[in-house]
Amino acid sequence: MEQQKQIMNRFYLFVLGLFLFAFVLVGKLLYIQTQEGAYYRELAQQRTVKNVILQPSRGNIYSDDESLLATTVPRYEIRWDAKVPSNDLFQRNKKALAKGLSDLLGETQEHHLLNLERAKRKENRYTLIGRNLTYSEYKQIKTLPLFSLSSLRGGLIVESKLIREHPLGKIGERTIGYEKRDVAGDYLRVGLEGAFSQYLKGENGRRLKQKIANGQWKPINDNNEKEPTEGYDVYTTINVNFQDIAHHALLGQLEKYEAEHGTVVVMETKTGAVKAIANLGRTAKGKYFEKLNYAVGTTYEPGSTFKLMAMIAALEDKVAEPHDLIDTKKGILTFYGKYKVRDSKKGGYGLIPLSKAFEVSSNTGIVQMIHSNYKNQPRKFIDRLYNMGLNEKLGIAITGEGQPKIPYPSDQNWNGITLPWMAYGYGVELTPLQTLTFYNAVANNGEMVKPRFIDRINSLGNETIKHFEKEVLNPSICSQETIEKVQKMMFNVVDKKWGTGFAIKDNTFTMAGKTGTCQVDYATDDVQYISSFVGYFPADNPEYSCIVLIYKPNKRKGYYGATVAAPVFKEIAKKMYYSTPVEMIVGLDSLQQSNKKQPSIEELLLTKTIPNLKGMPAMEALSLLEQMGIKVTLKGSGKVIRQSIKSGEKVKPNSSILLELS
Repeated sequence: MEQQKQIMNRFYLFVLGLFLFAFVLVGKLLYIQTQEGAYYRELAQQRTVKNVILQPSRGNIYSDDESLLATTVPRYEIRWDAKVPSNDLFQRNKKALAKGLSDLLGETQEHHLLNLERAKRKENRYTLIGRNLTYSEYKQIKTLPLFSLSSLRGGLIVESKLIREHPLGKIGERTIGYEKRDVAGDYLRVGLEGAFSQYLKGENGRRLKQKIANGQWKPINDNNEKEPTEGYDVYTTINVNFQDIAHHALLGQLEKYEAEHGTVVVMETKTGAVKAIANLGRTAKGKYFEKLNYAVGTTYEPGSTFKLMAMIAALEDKVAEPHDLIDTKKGILTFYGKYKVRDSKKGGYGLIPLSKAFEVSSNTGIVQMIHSNYKNQPRKFIDRLYNMGLNEKLGIAITGEGQPKIPYPSDQNWNGITLPWMAYGYGVELTPLQTLTFYNAVANNGEMVKPRFIDRINSLGNETIKHFEKEVLNPSICSQETIEKVQKMMFNVVDKKWGTGFAIKDNTFTMAGKTGTCQVDYATDDVQYISSFVGYFPADNPEYSCIVLIYKPNKRKGYYGATVAAPVFKEIAKKMYYSTPVEMIVGLDSLQQSNKKQPSIEELLLTKTIPNLKGMPAMEALSLLEQMGIKVTLKGSGKVIRQSIKSGEKVKPNSSILLELS
C-alpha cells in the first residue's frame, strides 16, 4: 500500500511538472507573438523573399562605320512550375507541348513528354525546360500550348541573363577587351571594354524573388521593381576592313615563320586614329590567337628602328649631316677590346655617306656617328631624346601601357658601352605603339599626335555625350629641315636598290620606312630575333603609318626585318591603298532610293545575299532571315536600325546575325 502511494505521488509530481512546462511554453509563445512577432515575421520574410540585382545591358562598341565590335545580347532560361496548371489543363495540352518543344529544342517528343509528366507527378515548381536560348527561341516557346497562357495559369517561368558577344570573333579581341570579376570580387578590365567601363556598364535594376522548394528562387511581381538602365555606346576608330587585312596579313606570316608572337598597328597619320591593331600569340599546338595586347603593354629593344631617333638627334644638334662620309670599318667596331658591333654585311659597306648608312642600316656607321659626337657629352644626346618625349608613356585610354626605358648618364648601371649600344637600339625599350607614334610624327611633318582609339560616346537616344578630338603630344619633335632629311632617307630605304626595304617596293604607290632586326636572348647560346618594319604610305602624301613586329621567328626560315616583317607591311599598305568598299544595294529602302526594283524573297534566297534590313519590322526581318538559314538574335523591339552583317554579303553556313531594333 505504501509503495502504491509513493507511485501515485511521483505521478502527481510528473503531471505537475508537465503542467508547469506547458504553462511556461504557452507563456513564451504568447510573448513571442505579442512582443517579438513582427521581428520574426520579418526574418521569415527575408529568408523566403529577396531582392535580386538585375544587370543592365552594357553599351555596344562600334567600328568607324558603325559595324558591331561588341554587344550585349539576352539569353533565356525557361522553367516550368508544374503545380500551377490544373491536371485537366495539363492532360489536354501535354502532347502538343512536348511536340512543340521537340521541334524547337531538339530531343524526341517522348523525352519532353516524360520530363513534363514527371514534373507534374512530383509537383516540381522549377523544372528546367531549356537554357541559353535566343530571343527568337524564347518568343516561340511562349506561343506553345499551355505556355501561351499566363504564368498564373500555365506556370511558365522565364529568366534572362546578358552575355557579351563579338561579331568579329577573335579578331581584335584584346583591343576590344572585356571586363570580368574574379573570385575576390575585384574587376579585371582589359582593352576598350575596361577603359570605358564607366560609360558602357549602365545602372543596375532590382527584382523580387521568392524561395520555393529545393532552395530555388522564383521571380514574383513587385511594385517596387526597377528595370536596369542600358549603358552608353562607344564608337571606336577601328575600321573592320583594315582590321581584317592586318589580322590575316600578320597571321599568314606568323604561321610561315613559326614565330612566337607578333603585332601590327595601323594609324591615321594626321589624327592619330588607330584604324587596325592585331596581336597574335602562338599556342603549344602552333595555333595563333589574341593572348596579350603586345602593341600596348609589352616593351622591346627596338633595334635598328631606333636609328631614326638617333639620326634626328644628331641632325638637330648639328653634329652630323646626311652627306657626311663615314667609314664602316669593314663591318666591325670593337669597344674595350671585346665588345663588338657588327654589320649584317660581311666586310661592311666601305666609305659611305651617313644617309646611306641609314638606308643600308649599317650598325657601325650609325654607332660611330653617335659615339664620336656624344661620348664626351652623353647628356646632350639623352636630353635630345627626352625632349622628343621618348621617355614618357603616351597616356592612351587602354590600361597597361608599357613604360619606355631610355637610360640616363646618372643612372647607376650606365657604363662605357651604353651610349654606342643605344645608337642602334639596344639598352632602350619602347612599346610597338610608342615606336609607331614617333614614326607617325615624322610622316606628319613633325607633329606628334596621341594614338586615339575612340571617336565618341553616345547616349541611349544616340546623342553624343563625349567626343574625342585629336590630341597633340608634341607640336614639333624637331625642325622641318631635319624632318625633310629623314623623310628622304626613309623613302630611299624602300626606293633605292641598296635600301634594306627595296624588296617591297611597288611601282604603283610609294612607301617609306625602316627595317629592324634586333637580337634577343643574346646573352645565351640560343640567340633569337625580333623582326620589324615601321613606316608610312603613300610616301609623298602620308595617310597611314604602320608598324609590324614579329617576335622570335624560326631562324632557319629567316629573321631579318626586310624579309619577315616588311612583306606584311607591304601587303597591308597595298590592300588598304586600293581598298574601295562598294555598298551593295539590296534592301527595300535603298532600292527605292536607287529607283531599282526590289528583289523578291525568291531572288534573295537564290542569291544567298544579305539584304539591307534597316527600317524593316522585326518579325518580317526574322521570317526572311530564318528562311535563308540564318540564326537571328534580336535586341530591342520595333524596326531594324542596325544589322551586324552588312548588306550585300553572301550568307555563310551556320551564320548568325544580330538585329538592333528601335
